[in-house]
Amino acid sequence: MSKLTNLWLRLEPLLAAAERPARYLNHEFGCVRKDDADFRFCMVYPDTYELGQANQALRILVNAVNAAEHLAAERAFLPAPAFCDTLRAEGIPLFSLESCAPVAEFDAVGITLPHELAAANVLETLDLAGIPLHADKRAEDDPLVLGGGPCAFNPEPYAPFFDAISIGEGEEAVPEALALIRRLRQEGAPRAAILRALAQTPGWYVPSLYRWRSEEEAQAAGLWIEPLEDGLPERIEKRLYEGFSASSGWEPCIVPFTEVVHDRLNVEILRGCARGCRFCQAGMMYRPVRERTADNVVNSVLAGLAATGYDEVSLTSLSSTDHSQIAQILTRLNRALDGKGVRISVPSQRLDAFGVDMAGLVAGQKKGGLTFAPEAGTQRLRDVINKNVTEDDLFGAIDAAFAAGWRRCKLYFMIGLPTETDDDIKGIASLAQRAYDRAKAAVAPEQRGSVRVSVSVALFVPKAQTPFQWDGQIAPEEALRRVDLLRRSVKYKAVDVHWHDPSTSFVEAVMSRGGREAAQWVEGAWRRGARFDAWTECFNEEAWREAAAACGIDPAAVAQTAWPTDRVMPWAHISTGVSERFLARERRLAQEGRTTPDCTFGRCTACGACPDLGAENQLAAPRTPSGAHAADAADEGRCEEGEARDA
Repeated sequence: MSKLTNLWLRLEPLLAAAERPARYLNHEFGCVRKDDADFRFCMVYPDTYELGQANQALRILVNAVNAAEHLAAERAFLPAPAFCDTLRAEGIPLFSLESCAPVAEFDAVGITLPHELAAANVLETLDLAGIPLHADKRAEDDPLVLGGGPCAFNPEPYAPFFDAISIGEGEEAVPEALALIRRLRQEGAPRAAILRALAQTPGWYVPSLYRWRSEEEAQAAGLWIEPLEDGLPERIEKRLYEGFSASSGWEPCIVPFTEVVHDRLNVEILRGCARGCRFCQAGMMYRPVRERTADNVVNSVLAGLAATGYDEVSLTSLSSTDHSQIAQILTRLNRALDGKGVRISVPSQRLDAFGVDMAGLVAGQKKGGLTFAPEAGTQRLRDVINKNVTEDDLFGAIDAAFAAGWRRCKLYFMIGLPTETDDDIKGIASLAQRAYDRAKAAVAPEQRGSVRVSVSVALFVPKAQTPFQWDGQIAPEEALRRVDLLRRSVKYKAVDVHWHDPSTSFVEAVMSRGGREAAQWVEGAWRRGARFDAWTECFNEEAWREAAAACGIDPAAVAQTAWPTDRVMPWAHISTGVSERFLARERRLAQEGRTTPDCTFGRCTACGACPDLGAENQLAAPRTPSGAHAADAADEGRCEEGEARDA
């Protein structure tokens, strides 16, 4: 009996008692097996199937690896908490979905780092797989553990747990690295030699080959890391997939047996965003902007719907209504799909781009809820964060949406933003109430009872690689005071207020701003029971508090201290292409309440990404400014040439 058959025979009887057993079943429509490949890679999402299978990055990387000769990629997901315990009790290791093979038996394992609250789940994944937690404890026959994803732009809190970390976009970087590992292993190279080769490959960071300096040393040297060998780069520049615009928006995808989040066809229509919101990490790390053409998008959607049978398609990106051909795309899709019961959704809608025409094009006859993100309650604070939208933009979007048939709208805000005052908090309540008034006025009197406006507030998390990386987070106690002020300031019973738990946002801030010492905190919390921290019912605040005391770090100092812009941050050796001088200038402009326009609507703002990466914005057609950006494009005083050169 083969090892794989034996594992399945042990697993199968347990599924009857598992919650949602379809999470663990193979042979979904569209899954791929490459039994003839001689190098096997397992891509792991460190959360349950419902979350991971919907993740576009996982799909992209599995497809990219499977497209390469000699390489095979399979998927694995972390079981739900109770089933994790069942597998441990039965001595069954974490397994891949395609072949039910133990993850520890693959040649290489990739674990994506989607958000900071997945940190403890990385250790849960490794432990359940039977792979040593620390890279320096792994033997020659253990798989190489590779990381990547958004949190890789501050890799240090994860550094001891990964053999190598991919910085940037992985469509080309991951298959290239796996092919390198395969070749070196066939040549008999030891693990250490493979890691040295990876460290000299563009876009790859191997933490074990760098000494972590003390605070005093780092500030004097200008970097926290010191190469342990000659020939290693001191700075790791992100990899950019320059072929994105020309690549097809449709690629094979799996239709799952069970419902997943965002259970629909997802077609990425553009990558990157240059709006320049000063709190937004994604807007800095995915530059420059690259658009797929309208022909590409429309053909991709139609091909994907025909291949999968989905009845909903989402046109995904950081800012989909910014696409220079979005009106043409929606018009053509609405015409092609008329009468077929397919819903088209645009999940990221800009207030200043959602006018009457856009309201008529989005979602066809199926009107669910809309989400708009003013982010701050006053224009002063929106200028501080460079949101570049106005109250008129919001009210215009509300008028258009509710006149076009929508009846529910969520407004997303942050509290604790730099320079925020109580007046800004009260401004959220005022803005939400006036938005509700506009929504009611836009519908017929007999329909006003169905109008709903809700407010969702999250605590600001200072993210690495952003202009606000030097700003501290407010304490959880202060966050709750501000939430209470907001709730008391909202007088309309029809306006619901929801907020995120400040305790989880505190962990996010520590993980976002921490150095290599934060890894000890993560491990200590995991050993005390922390896992699935993004799940409200599973978050274990006590485990994180006890771990901090045990390892002697002050997480509040990491999360809440504000630093001058000349302080060397723990991720200074990781480059997004956006220069630190630009980030420092943006922080200064924030303190002055001055905005910076989007370069895709006008002139270059000298962020540094294009020259540093040897690339440039790739637009399908010229973009036309609207709303606040139209004013910015005409205002030559917004970004003086001298300031741009200084950046």
